Amino acid sequence: MRIGVCDFPSDYAFPPYGYGGIERWLWAAAFGGHQAGDEIFLVGPAWRRELPLAFKRIPLRLEDLRPESEQFRTLQNLALDVLIVGHEYPSRRPWRHISDLLGCRVVTFQHDPDFRHEDAAFDGVRSRLFCYSPEMMLRYAKHHPTQALSVQFGWNEEIPPQAMKGRDLVWLGRIDYQKSPHLAIQAARLLGRSIRLIGPVLDEGYARAYRQYLDAPNVEYVGEVSGAAKLDQIRQAQLMVYTCAAEYVEAGAAVFGESLRSGTPVAALAWRAGTCAEVALCENTGRIANVADLSEQEVVEQLAETIIAAEHLDSRDTQVIGLDRFDPERHYLNLVGHDGF
Repeated sequence: MRIGVCDFPSDYAFPPYGYGGIERWLWAAAFGGHQAGDEIFLVGPAWRRELPLAFKRIPLRLEDLRPESEQFRTLQNLALDVLIVGHEYPSRRPWRHISDLLGCRVVTFQHDPDFRHEDAAFDGVRSRLFCYSPEMMLRYAKHHPTQALSVQFGWNEEIPPQAMKGRDLVWLGRIDYQKSPHLAIQAARLLGRSIRLIGPVLDEGYARAYRQYLDAPNVEYVGEVSGAAKLDQIRQAQLMVYTCAAEYVEAGAAVFGESLRSGTPVAALAWRAGTCAEVALCENTGRIANVADLSEQEVVEQLAETIIAAEHLDSRDTQVIGLDRFDPERHYLNLVGHDGF
């Protein structure tokens, strides 16, 4: 098949070095398509020039094209079978108009729990929306979604090194209230454990308000790292601790795939049933602290108990399972038609 993977206006290059959401998923889909042996076209001007020559490049965005233009005819002559795109595009009428004229099937993965789609964005047949968790499926039920785990990774993070026995706790994500790393820090402190925080500070107000936790003696702030250095930071940990705020709905949950593919089990927080943690983890790869209706102190205590329960999990077993469940080729085939789409 001929597949177009579309970039979009973003603060990140494609693929991103360290962080980002949809951008990392698009790269994993393109990488999985290459592994599957399909012809992959990287559509848009934001794709990195240093990517392998096996990926063909089309530095155009559909929403900028006119049907009568030579650029449109060139794209039309490629006869692409499927366009893999960020979730915003099917609800942007200028983009959808061009994709309809091209006759391509369209697939995307919902990475924003609050984005509102137009009614015509998905029909569940020619245009399909994928969601990670039961709660995301329910949230977007009117758009005929399909449930699937999401595979995401940045540039030079495609193939993790062999798992190793870790030495401490690690937390990965953006530093803000939605992700609530202060809960992980308190649980680690309760256990007398050190914890490394990996990720950029995106909410200075949160960082100021929770400075006493972020600057605690048991915390090492690594900051934003990418590529092999990021994978090494993850695999050096005995356990990944996942947290979020009670009202936050996790849409894409890259951290689970990143951690398990690196061989690092997860102790996760869940405020309700049907979250990403529930579908991403199994008894051999993690433990979940179900903390509905608990006070913050009780949440911290429950998370600490979950860390203890997860510490015996084997890193090698975790990686074998993680590489299988979060395999980019399998994910790609699911997106583009492995099930008869």
